[in-house]
Amino acid sequence: MASGSKSFRTSQVSRRRFLRQTGGVTAAGMILGSSMSSTVLGANERLGVGFIGCGGRSGAHFQAIHWLKTQGKEAVEIVAACDVYRPRLKQRVDGYGGKAYMDYHELLADPAVDVVCISTPDHLHGYQAIDALKAGKHVYCEKPVTHWRQFELTKELARVARESKAVMQLGTQGMADTAWHQMRKLVVDGLIGKPIHAECGYFRVGDWGERGMPIDDPNAKPGPDLNWEAFLGDSPKKPFDVSRFFRWRMYEDYAGGPSTDLFPHSLTPVLYILGVKMPSTVVATGGKFRYSEREIPDTFNALIDYPEGITVAVLGTQGNDYAGTGFRGAPGRIPIIRGWDGSLTIQGNDIVFIPAEGSDKKAQKFPIEHGEDFVGYWKDFLACCRSGKKETQSPMDLAYHVQTAMQMGMLGLTQGKVARFDDGKEKIVL
Repeated sequence: MASGSKSFRTSQVSRRRFLRQTGGVTAAGMILGSSMSSTVLGANERLGVGFIGCGGRSGAHFQAIHWLKTQGKEAVEIVAACDVYRPRLKQRVDGYGGKAYMDYHELLADPAVDVVCISTPDHLHGYQAIDALKAGKHVYCEKPVTHWRQFELTKELARVARESKAVMQLGTQGMADTAWHQMRKLVVDGLIGKPIHAECGYFRVGDWGERGMPIDDPNAKPGPDLNWEAFLGDSPKKPFDVSRFFRWRMYEDYAGGPSTDLFPHSLTPVLYILGVKMPSTVVATGGKFRYSEREIPDTFNALIDYPEGITVAVLGTQGNDYAGTGFRGAPGRIPIIRGWDGSLTIQGNDIVFIPAEGSDKKAQKFPIEHGEDFVGYWKDFLACCRSGKKETQSPMDLAYHVQTAMQMGMLGLTQGKVARFDDGKEKIVL
């Protein structure tokens, strides 16, 4: 849940599971990112982790760090936690230890905190990440990196992360799957010829991630144990409402539905495989077709054109998760990458190359080395923090490109327009 204080504007900008309990090392790091940090820690030097946000998603992160310390024998420790809702904060601290804070600025001032894990509502991520980087903390930030209305903040965070000596990684843990690294190499090596088209998506039944979020206390109200103003941040000022506080994913002020809550998992590996950056245009369709109680779409589809002559189609609904679309991480997330000479997709544990009609190339299969590994993803990130390596499995520069495409789609959908990106001015134009 959200963390912060009433004095929220301190930045210079205006203001699911625990997947696997294994400490295996992830795939080779990505070749994106910025320069190396000059701060290098010893391989066995302890890293203190502080958590901003103690809601449901944070549980997997607490478990991962606890496992790495107790079972993986990593030099890492939970040293602090912060939340604007005291009962939830107390539960985490009682279970895992560390100092308790209700103001995340106080956590950032704690010298025992080397690494910050941010798992708060979407509209708070960017501000908290910027503040953490400026405080010299390494940052693991849950996706999406910002709210869908916060493009300027996304751009500012990308700049700060690029210039910081600290390391930043996004919570798109599926990037630990070696399939994406293997597919990227096949594309770079020219197997499919010139890339021209890609498809991906995220399908799910139900809005359990929104309306299904538990209301911890129906009688909760602002006061010493619940900082409503900190939760709101720079979002529109609204009277306190228990549903908005506990079920924030239902509301457009704090979340975006499939486009920004789910699609970063799908689009991140595709953009990594293709090596593209900012789109030229985005056209989006969708709406609330099944779940009327929520403010955000339950169905979202986007066509994203890139200057390289590549179109990416991202499709998703929470009305049906037909399993025939594949299971690489979650239903419907298997991509198809098409080129002049053939296509790449995944069948079972193999990457499959399907030659285009008229091509003299032969069909091939490439065994996937290993799949998603949440604990390994954290382990790799901590290794980057120690070495100063900025090229994490899912760096901020990649998140900037992914989030911009999704922001363009949501802004275009809400205004009924085609969204264009002015690369020279680094600006979204509607």
